[in-house]
Amino acid sequence: MSRSNPVEVSLGLVPRARVDIVDPRTSLSPGERAALKPFGRCLYWSSHTTAGFLERALAARLLRRKATAGYFDAFRAIFPEGGGYEHDRLDQRTELAPEQRLVEPRNADSHLAFIAAGLRTCVSFPNRDAEPVRFVDLDGMHAGQPRQRLARIIGYQREDEVERLRIEVPMSAHPVDSINLKDPRLGIYEQLNALIGRHDVTKGRLRLALDHGERHAGLTVNEYETLLMRYDLAEVLRNPLRFAAQQARNALKDPRSVPVKTLGYAKYDLVQVVNQVVDALGLRESVVERLVSRALAAPAARFLRMKRRVDLLVSDTNGDGRGTLVEGTYQSPILVQWHRAPREARFLDVTLTRLS
Repeated sequence: MSRSNPVEVSLGLVPRARVDIVDPRTSLSPGERAALKPFGRCLYWSSHTTAGFLERALAARLLRRKATAGYFDAFRAIFPEGGGYEHDRLDQRTELAPEQRLVEPRNADSHLAFIAAGLRTCVSFPNRDAEPVRFVDLDGMHAGQPRQRLARIIGYQREDEVERLRIEVPMSAHPVDSINLKDPRLGIYEQLNALIGRHDVTKGRLRLALDHGERHAGLTVNEYETLLMRYDLAEVLRNPLRFAAQQARNALKDPRSVPVKTLGYAKYDLVQVVNQVVDALGLRESVVERLVSRALAAPAARFLRMKRRVDLLVSDTNGDGRGTLVEGTYQSPILVQWHRAPREARFLDVTLTRLS
């Protein structure tokens, strides 16, 4: 069979509810379906920080158990809407213009659920109709109106490794910390873009992975906003169920002060919430369940699905034949730790691949 160049399709997705789970392929036109059909695999990419994809193994497991919605219901209980997050105190958001504060969504719960549930902005799947691909939107409505969501699908046959790098990331002395890998002072993005340019990759991906020896750390792609990262996420790392417990206390103290739907959170036994995640994944009587059961007294690493690697899309989206990192407006790769790093540094293994 003759090899053709990868085909890239852009999608506009319109959510039906604040939390919406869809197969993005249902939004393809007949012509786009036909263009992607010859390829053995597809790379899926989301431009958002509160809407992304389930990784392949997790999507298949949840679909078999018919537990996808229940899995995210559990994280919504852990991170209730309107749970008193610093990120949602818009008057403290100095990076926002006054007019932007009037329309900015209060969505810290969606950011935290995205990180904790292990959603990804870039994933690869075999190109088969029976393969479960799920785009999960955790913040699809604002002020009663659906938000416009953007995604891309790239059909390809092969993925070949081009080069590997090892990058040292300086960490602070604080045991709980988050580092924006996009920060120009680190020079990491300068190295990544030089790597892409050196090999003239026009369609591909960059994988950032924690060195195998790194412990008590994880990676995500999200919005690096100071209040969200330095306060809300830090609180979760210290006490994973802090916001659920606070919401329950508030609801029970004064039921009239919170929306009716929030009262449901007050009825959650927090252990039951943890068990709901375990049941959705089919992990009863497993080592993982024993770790999860310790979440009430242990750091977030024991039950949040923080990843050890993230993928970034490389594409020639400008039409000039030069591949660059493709990112949504607010997306940044973020390295998170919940114990102090040895020598106040951590190491990332970077792999550049080419799609063909």
